[in-house]
Amino acid sequence: MLGGGHTLRVEHTYGEDLHAIEELLDLGNPSRLAEGAGRLAAYSPAAVIWACTSGSFVYGWEGATEQAAKLAEAAGVPASSTSFAFVRATQAIGARKVAVAASYPKPVADRFVDFLAAAGIEVVRMSSHGIQTAAEVGTLPVDAVLELAAGNDHPDADAVLVPDTAMRTVALVDTIEKRIGKPVLTANQVTIWEALRLSGEPLVHSGLGTLFRAAASAGQGR
Repeated sequence: MLGGGHTLRVEHTYGEDLHAIEELLDLGNPSRLAEGAGRLAAYSPAAVIWACTSGSFVYGWEGATEQAAKLAEAAGVPASSTSFAFVRATQAIGARKVAVAASYPKPVADRFVDFLAAAGIEVVRMSSHGIQTAAEVGTLPVDAVLELAAGNDHPDADAVLVPDTAMRTVALVDTIEKRIGKPVLTANQVTIWEALRLSGEPLVHSGLGTLFRAAASAGQGR
């Protein structure tokens, strides 16, 4: 349960846990996502998000657009994915140039750079850490996550993007922002934000970085 009466329901979809192109394409297969959407129907959601960065951007811009459209059709409500959440969140905070601190092997991380470029977002630094599975990413200790995120900034970057929903970053966003002195966008943070944006009720939360403070400021300006 989140503040404001919002509840996040999660349905897991399963495939091979490997940060490799073919396996990620299979993981994000629209028919697999439709099964998860069907299980969510019992909760009457206001919006549905495919909460996986690599399993969406690996399809490219057009493919990810079709993926989200088929998910919306299956769910009967607005739908998106973590990759589109990154794009919209980056635009929402006014960032044009970004650094990407990716856990993935380089061939996968390169596809995220291409995805951002399709939205007009310039990546001035991309670091890939070659971690093969989400399971391994999920075991990274706090110090390693902080170093991965903060240690891959670039002076020309307006923000640092940290993809991979398996990485435990939500509780660290403010800490990383204070350390580097600029906005940080992480996978689960932007996924929550995108879900609330689609529901029409942005959440104001003091612990989720510049992105949510920007949402608060926008709400006050209406």
